[in-house]
Amino acid sequence: MSPSPQGEALSPSPQGETRSPSPQGGTADRPPPHEARRARLALLAIVATQLMLVLDITIVNVALPKVQQTLDFSTTNLAWVLNAYTLTYGGLLLLGGRAGDILGRRNVLLGGIILFTSASLLGGLATESWMLVAARVAQGAGAALASPNALALVATNFPEGPARTRAMGAWAAVSGVGGSIGLIIGGMLTTWLSWRWVMFINVPFGVVIVLLAPRVLRSPERHEGRFDAAGALASVVGLASLVYGFLRASSDGWSDSQTIIAFVLAVVALAAFAVIESRAVQPVVPLPLITELHRVRTYLLMLLLTGSMLSMFFFGTQVLQEILGFSALRAGLAFLPLSLGILISASRASKLLPRFGPKPLMLLGSALATGGMVWLTQVSVDSSYASVMLGPLLLFGFGLGLLFVPLSVSLVAGVEQRLSGSAASMMVTVQQVGGALGVAVLVTIFGSASRHAQTHAPAGLSRAELTRYALAHGIARAFVVGAIMVGVIFVLVLVTRPLRLGNAPSEAAGAPGPQGGDAAGRDAADQGAAHPGVSGATTAPDWERSNGDAPTASGSGRQDDAGATLGT
Repeated sequence: MSPSPQGEALSPSPQGETRSPSPQGGTADRPPPHEARRARLALLAIVATQLMLVLDITIVNVALPKVQQTLDFSTTNLAWVLNAYTLTYGGLLLLGGRAGDILGRRNVLLGGIILFTSASLLGGLATESWMLVAARVAQGAGAALASPNALALVATNFPEGPARTRAMGAWAAVSGVGGSIGLIIGGMLTTWLSWRWVMFINVPFGVVIVLLAPRVLRSPERHEGRFDAAGALASVVGLASLVYGFLRASSDGWSDSQTIIAFVLAVVALAAFAVIESRAVQPVVPLPLITELHRVRTYLLMLLLTGSMLSMFFFGTQVLQEILGFSALRAGLAFLPLSLGILISASRASKLLPRFGPKPLMLLGSALATGGMVWLTQVSVDSSYASVMLGPLLLFGFGLGLLFVPLSVSLVAGVEQRLSGSAASMMVTVQQVGGALGVAVLVTIFGSASRHAQTHAPAGLSRAELTRYALAHGIARAFVVGAIMVGVIFVLVLVTRPLRLGNAPSEAAGAPGPQGGDAAGRDAADQGAAHPGVSGATTAPDWERSNGDAPTASGSGRQDDAGATLGT
């Protein structure tokens, strides 16, 4: 074998062919070093974006008492520091994803980050209550633009296969641990500095992302299109009303007049949205993303998972602070086992998923998460951290990582680049609605059980003891429903077919060659023609192969190498 002009030996491929090194230092199936570095930095930008947005969901909660004292919020109006962000974020998500499809995902991502960062700075400088609420509205709008497009850029920058699976594993891990990290950082900043720093901390994040993203994130060409104004308006009104209905139900009950009005408005607006989208030439959400049964099933699983997860955060914090007497900072640190479990299991899941497929991982994950929630049902006034929180947090964390990775990969698999923004916005919307629904349902169960406990408590309890007894009893009953929600995930995964993880046409199928690649590509296109925007051909991973075929890496060698680089 003769040396190459650059002095490098030409290496044989697995098929016996000779691979020539590229001028940039890579080979035909291995990206050059500069491309591997770009991929790592691109993942860093995407993960930093998601971390900043997820942190903001919980980091503000810890600071609310200090905010109330400084800006003279009433107890009723204080809830709008959280609700203003939640409503704006949930209402604009679908519109944010569609904007990325039309205007360019990187452009919309950067616009969202700039808006979010500027609003964070202004919120930290607020001297009146209305100024902070207005800043939270702007933060929610910025997050709705940034979040779905950050997820869509995973599909753009990492090819389907091991590379994307590892990237989605990192994204899922950050999504899971961000909430608990927010509690820790929020407690530190509020205790040691000022509540204003829970807003200011977003500024350096935003500046770094704005400087890094244009250099390392690849964005597909803009697709010609226009906004479906009627569909966009209906989606904003419908989703905002739905989220507000759940928020109102959790605080004022399901029979409250404003709760009922919000749900009626949500039903009417979302029904109108469905009619408008079915007739629109360029809908906000393409129909295949909401009519294909396998995607609907994945949405349901994600909704149940996020509902149980946020409910566990909500009630777990109350157990730590109200029953165990932890400070805000100590309560945040107490969630570290959950973060550790998510990080470890999400990392392992991204490596095991191509080999074993989603079903074994999801069955194990849902079993662990269910076990953790069942354990939490044993909470009582005599509980300790070691007896009722440490074990459940570890089990739930390990379960979350094993569930989040395959669900996240499945929700964006097989979607054309031009629709990946819409697919990502659907995923984030389901998470947002699932969290609000889960908390609302469990708060209702908690309220009913607490009232029952107060009238059937043991005799001789002081007022403070009675309050703690009713609180523990109500939380235990809420965790029963949370365990049922995760148990339903286990049953659905057990009795249904595995999730689809790789529906994009393989490179070999679409490329001409001596093996008849052109014909294969045409066949793949024909299979997907019934659902425009969703590809029909599949490169079967190891767990889908039959007839005793030896396992090989799914996708092309380039995908495998890129994925291996990301895992280092």
